[in-house]
Amino acid sequence: MAVSQTDIALAARLADAAGAAIRPYFRAEHGVEAKEDQSPVTLADRAGEEAMRKLLIAERPMDGIIGEEFGVREGTSGRQWVLDPIDGTRAFIAGRPVFGTLIALVDNGWPVLGVIDQPIIGERWLGVTGRQTLFNGKPATTRICRELNQAILATTSPALFDDGQLHAFEHLDAKVMSTVLGGDCYNYGCVASGWLDIVVEAGLKLHDFAALVPVIEGAGGRMCDWQGDPLHAGSNGEVIAAGDPARIDDILEAMDCRGH
Repeated sequence: MAVSQTDIALAARLADAAGAAIRPYFRAEHGVEAKEDQSPVTLADRAGEEAMRKLLIAERPMDGIIGEEFGVREGTSGRQWVLDPIDGTRAFIAGRPVFGTLIALVDNGWPVLGVIDQPIIGERWLGVTGRQTLFNGKPATTRICRELNQAILATTSPALFDDGQLHAFEHLDAKVMSTVLGGDCYNYGCVASGWLDIVVEAGLKLHDFAALVPVIEGAGGRMCDWQGDPLHAGSNGEVIAAGDPARIDDILEAMDCRGH
């Protein structure tokens, strides 16, 4: 099923609703707690997802919902809205506006629409399969990177890799021009807009990466797993985003993880 203008308008309203719920907690009392996996969660995470779920239940009762904070609501349409109200909760807690709200529409396991919304500084990337990615309503385009030694690489934290993954990442880190840490989903928006070249991460859940795929690919880049395969609902959470698709084989060769 194709993505409709109604889907796109709904995604924008979801981002607006989440932003309105999140902003009052930024650099204010946000009630941080530790989840079972010891990752942080705040009142803002929960308020943002609740606002989005309320809209979806009212307007798309047949669609499923997969949310980071409140789990799965089954649907019957073969489509799921995948929600991460604050991707980058640690940055949010620290008062750094490099977190984002992620909204994806997944059709039969494949991401077909994605939004990265930064509600504090007012930046939004919208990606739809088969269309040009938009950044605040204007076309976003990745940049050409002719060699790995010209690339800027990003990852949220090397501490999130296991030993084997860290080894692979360090091999790539040794071949690029420079590496920046931190940024969560914001890094992928920067790739889509041509400010970064590569993002490599592991351990991501569907709500962490589904929205990123249409954004990156609609801007001319490519996303895949560490074996070079396309990302879908069953992917294992090892993710590569490259602004220049021509560098994917170089990245995989540098990481030497196709047999990983």
